[in-house]
Amino acid sequence: MSISKSEFARRRKTLMAMMESDSIAILPSAKEKVRSRDTHYTFRQDNDFFYLTGFNEPDAVLVLVPGREHGEVVMFCRERDPEKEIWDGYRAGPEGACKEYGADDAFPIDDIDEILPGLIEGRERVYYAMGKDAGFDTHVMAWVNSIRAKVRSGATPPGEFLDLDHFLHDMRLYKSAAEIRLMASAAEISADAHVRAMQVCKAGKYEYELEAEIQYACALRGGRQPAYNSIVGGGKNACVLHYIENSEKLKSGDLVLIDAGCEYEYYASDITRTFPVSGKFSKEQKAIYNIVLAAQEAAIAEVRPGNHWNAPHDASVRVIVEGLVELGLLKGKVDKLIETEKYKAFYMHRIGHWLGMDVHDVGDYKVGGEWRVLEPGMVMTVEPGIYVAPDNKKVDARWRGIGVRIEDDVVITKDGCQVLTIGVPKTVAEIEKLMA
Repeated sequence: MSISKSEFARRRKTLMAMMESDSIAILPSAKEKVRSRDTHYTFRQDNDFFYLTGFNEPDAVLVLVPGREHGEVVMFCRERDPEKEIWDGYRAGPEGACKEYGADDAFPIDDIDEILPGLIEGRERVYYAMGKDAGFDTHVMAWVNSIRAKVRSGATPPGEFLDLDHFLHDMRLYKSAAEIRLMASAAEISADAHVRAMQVCKAGKYEYELEAEIQYACALRGGRQPAYNSIVGGGKNACVLHYIENSEKLKSGDLVLIDAGCEYEYYASDITRTFPVSGKFSKEQKAIYNIVLAAQEAAIAEVRPGNHWNAPHDASVRVIVEGLVELGLLKGKVDKLIETEKYKAFYMHRIGHWLGMDVHDVGDYKVGGEWRVLEPGMVMTVEPGIYVAPDNKKVDARWRGIGVRIEDDVVITKDGCQVLTIGVPKTVAEIEKLMA
């Protein structure tokens, strides 16, 4: 179900078609990172590099040279080394980079200082994400300076650096049919894991036990890595937006908020559900929960082509403010409360974010100072919430420490939108029935 070679090739061609004439693009892979002493974290490829290559090894560089006579796609990577491969696994080598990953030309990474300046020389523009990797920035400038040093001999250094991310990240914002299928799989795997967490939840368990249940359920179906640090917040911990300690014991009568999703074939899912530890919502919990659910439904109704990015957020704010006024947690006229942003004491984040290879995916939210218009192929989260701080003395004690967020992954279609994460119950009745 992974991305095909032909799609990777199309991506490279699309990017090169956007580059100006007489230009070159340079993209380094991720590096291995030391975890402790002589052990490393599990290697994960840089998303931009993987998006264009599908190549999953460190110490590699992709070079795109539109119009190059001997091939436009050039790769530098590690050479085959049978002895090291016994210890650390298979390497593609330059031959494999061409045969398996579509490079027109490939060279050992150790030869890059001799070969890459020759590819840059004569090109007017370099497309490169300056500032992303300080160490690699130094190499790029050294290669350019080596050309500048030979100007008297007739060498022509590039005269301009252009931001590669500007073009590449806009491409990544629009998902292909294959990408959406992968994201749907990630969403389905994560949804089933959330259901499992609801089913096994009970007072006396620790937050990390539910985290473990979700990771186990995801791993069994191929979602072996979480897309981000899982949040499992019981009681007042649900009011900490990025709570990741996950170390406290769950108590009867509390809610637990779980924000977790797996990564599948390099694509992220992101789901939040809030449910009662004991399986039954209290009157106050149900009241807050239903406002958040109504806000999410109103927001999802605004996720459609032609609406701007902020339309779903505006819809969620109005529903939440109206609900909080009705409960007496906010006092005043709805329009005035929205205008003065008084609701931010309870709802302090935005409705969501782009979703893709990164959980907070690339792509501009504004274009020319205006909110971006939603278009088919974009994928976003919709995740309103209400958080009544445990020390908020302005509200009655019965409301304090209640935190609720409901989050789904939504793809914009030609006619509206499709929710990818429908496999997890989210009405009060559905949740209580599942947990009974």
